[in-house]
Amino acid sequence: MRVVVIGATGNVGTALLRALAAEDAVDEVVGVARRRPAGAAPKTTWAQADISRDDDDLEPLLRGADCVVHLAWLIQPGRDETVTYATNVKGSARVFAAAARAGVRSVVYASSIGTYAPGPKDRGVDESWPATGIATSFYARHKAAVERELDSFEAANPDVRVVRLRPGLIFQRAAATGIRRLFVGPFLPSALVRRDLVPVVPRHPRLRAQAVHADDVADAYRRAIVSPGARGAFNVAAEPPLDGDVAAKLLGARAVDVPARVLRAGAALSFGLRLQPSEPGWVDMGLAVPLMDCSRAHRELGWTPRHGADEAFLELFDGLREGAGHPTPPLDPRTSGPLRVRELLTGVGRTSK
Repeated sequence: MRVVVIGATGNVGTALLRALAAEDAVDEVVGVARRRPAGAAPKTTWAQADISRDDDDLEPLLRGADCVVHLAWLIQPGRDETVTYATNVKGSARVFAAAARAGVRSVVYASSIGTYAPGPKDRGVDESWPATGIATSFYARHKAAVERELDSFEAANPDVRVVRLRPGLIFQRAAATGIRRLFVGPFLPSALVRRDLVPVVPRHPRLRAQAVHADDVADAYRRAIVSPGARGAFNVAAEPPLDGDVAAKLLGARAVDVPARVLRAGAALSFGLRLQPSEPGWVDMGLAVPLMDCSRAHRELGWTPRHGADEAFLELFDGLREGAGHPTPPLDPRTSGPLRVRELLTGVGRTSK
C-alpha cells in the first residue's frame, strides 16, 4: 500500500509516520511538506510542495497512491487571514482536486473539533452535530469551509472513500516547541514553565476542552487508512475533558473563576500588544465547541487511546519547560534562532514560519 501524507513534518504528521512505519499493510510513504526536512524516516520518501500555490505539482506526487492523508494547515500568521485561507481552504480544495485527477481511491482529511457549531459541555455530541464552526474564530471558519469543500468532492467523486477525523487538542512532548511558537510566542521563559510555579489556573464552566496524545490520534489515522470500510466522520479524543479544575489538580495550582469577557479581553489585549500570537477567536472557540462522543471511532475503527488527556497535557507541559522538539522545520527548536530572535522578527503572529 502506498500512502501520501501531505503535511508530514508537523505535530500529527511526525506521529503518523511513526505509526505507518510499524504498519505491515503500508509498503511506501511519501511525506509531502512545504519545507523538506534533513532527516530520514522509515519507509518514507520526502517531497516538497506548497499547497497554497498551483496544484500542478501535486498530481504527480499523488499518482499511484492508494490513500492520501491531508494534514497540511496554517495556524499562523494569525494577523493575516488571507495567507491562512490560501493554504487552509483553497489549498485543501487543490489537494482534493489533484487526488481526483490522480485516481486516488481513498482520502483521509484532518478535520477538527473546531468544525463544530456551539454545543453542550456536559455531554458528548456525535458526528451528526452541525459542522458550521464558530463564526469569530478563523480556525473554525476554515475547518467548516473545508468540510463543505469535502462535501462537494464526495458528491462529484462517489467512488472515492473519504474519511474525516475530528480530533480534540493534540499534544506530545516532541511538539512542545512548535506549539509554543504557534500559541504562546517568544516571551515566556522556559524556566518559568514548571508545575510548582503555576499559582492559579482560570476556570469557567464552558472552558472545557478535549485532548488526545499525538500517538493515539496517529493510530486513529492508521486505522482509517487501512480499513476499507471506514467512511465519514470520526470524533477522536481521550478522557478526561480538560478544564480549570483538572488543570489545577495536575499542576498543584488553585482554580480561579474568571468571566468569559475577561478571558477574551485578556487574549485580545495581549494579541494587540504583540505579546503572544493567538488571536482572541481561540478563546471563543474554546468556550463554544461541544464535547465529543467518540463511540463511533471505538466501535468502527477499533480505536482506544493508550494515553489519558491529562497524561498528554503533562507531557506537553514538561516539554515546554525542556524546550523539546523534533528535527523537522515546524518542530525544531533551532528554527526559532538564538533567544528566539527569529520569532521576534516575524512580528509575533504577523508572518508564518
